[in-house]
Amino acid sequence: MHNDTIVALATPSGSGAIAVIRLSGADAITIASSCFKSISNKDLKKQATHTIHLGHIMDVDKTIDEVLVSVFKDPNSYTGENVVEISCHGSSYIQQEIIQLFLRQGCRMATAGEFTLRAFLNGKLDLSQAEAVADLISSDNEASHQIAMQQMRGGFSSEIAKLREELLNFASLIELELDFAEEDVEFADRTQFKQLIERITFVLKRLIDSFAVGNVIKNGIPVAIVGEPNVGKSTLLNALLNEDRAIVSEIAGTTRDTIEDEISIGGIGFRFIDTAGIRETEDVVESIGIKKTFEKIEQSQVTIYLFDAQKNIDNLENVRLEIEKIRNRYPQKPLLIIANKIDTLSDLQLADINKTIADVLLLSAKTGFGVEQLTNTLLNLINTGALRNNETIVTNSRHYDALLKAFEEVQKVKDGLETGLSGDLMAIDIRQALYHFGEITGEITNDDLLGNIFANFCIGK
Repeated sequence: MHNDTIVALATPSGSGAIAVIRLSGADAITIASSCFKSISNKDLKKQATHTIHLGHIMDVDKTIDEVLVSVFKDPNSYTGENVVEISCHGSSYIQQEIIQLFLRQGCRMATAGEFTLRAFLNGKLDLSQAEAVADLISSDNEASHQIAMQQMRGGFSSEIAKLREELLNFASLIELELDFAEEDVEFADRTQFKQLIERITFVLKRLIDSFAVGNVIKNGIPVAIVGEPNVGKSTLLNALLNEDRAIVSEIAGTTRDTIEDEISIGGIGFRFIDTAGIRETEDVVESIGIKKTFEKIEQSQVTIYLFDAQKNIDNLENVRLEIEKIRNRYPQKPLLIIANKIDTLSDLQLADINKTIADVLLLSAKTGFGVEQLTNTLLNLINTGALRNNETIVTNSRHYDALLKAFEEVQKVKDGLETGLSGDLMAIDIRQALYHFGEITGEITNDDLLGNIFANFCIGK
């Protein structure tokens, strides 16, 4: 299917200390050998797999660079083909010179994700493991890294494969019954089959439910910071990020757009969105910012309502009413109430805040007091039990969709068992469930699906 040899830069483009250029295909070692001169006069084609060699990349008599060449022979390579990786100096000029040289020698430029696609086609990875490679590359916090590593090692695949194998065994017995329909025999024990369906239902439901956690871990949890102008939203953002990312000013209405940044708390990525202050205004630009604030609340998973404790100490009832308006508008969304600028208040005033406003967090964004309590509260909103227990967590929307469809078909099989559905009709539902299991691991696929999946990869992987 893929008989040609491909080449691509495997490290990020641009200048750096070193760069890695990767070749894969039947002729990868031969092509690399034709342009490589070993310092010890070794013939690259005769070297053992998983060896590294020092020498020079030559364009006829012109030396392009001194390099290290790593050789991996099929089938013991990432792609399952002959693979050569060339570590050269990180000059953009050198990178392009070497790649152009190999193109002239008969290579073709790799498309996005083509190395991993070949690994999948050659049976080195199943499809869910291949997708986990892209997730691992893009992981930017501990939790998303942990999930991607577990999936790449086959944790998700093995769970699905085990269910599929057991269901396939029973499907075979039911199909066999159809060949002996006139004898009215049962090869598939219906009691055992019912127990299997119940077990598959339980596992599928757990995997489907895990997507709610997996999706936010993979993409980060959006947290909107809202409140009246000049209450310290930008200062809080800076305290959380430990850097001056947002514009901080005494002038009301400074933040007229949303400012986003992400930090990791307990291994989970949180995307904090500092929004324009909510207030009545005739300023057209500021009113657009306030409109965006409500849009960001809609998009966020958690909302932080921040108010100036010092300014509102005599108007706490009005603050409580504003909070109730947001609660009533977004009743299903977690809302954290924070009283900011408490560093100048007395104990009596702080007690009054606690008495008037339920579940309020006391904080001074300026001094950092209460920031740790806030981060702990945010972390407690996310159900990380499955992650801590190293359970399989679904993060891929394609897998989620296939699991939902498989669950639907398994429910039909379960209903068929309870109502005494004929074997031929039950076999149709079982085959459909098996089909959706196969979609996840890649046992059932098509070129369009593969094209969509690997188009999201980076070139060189």
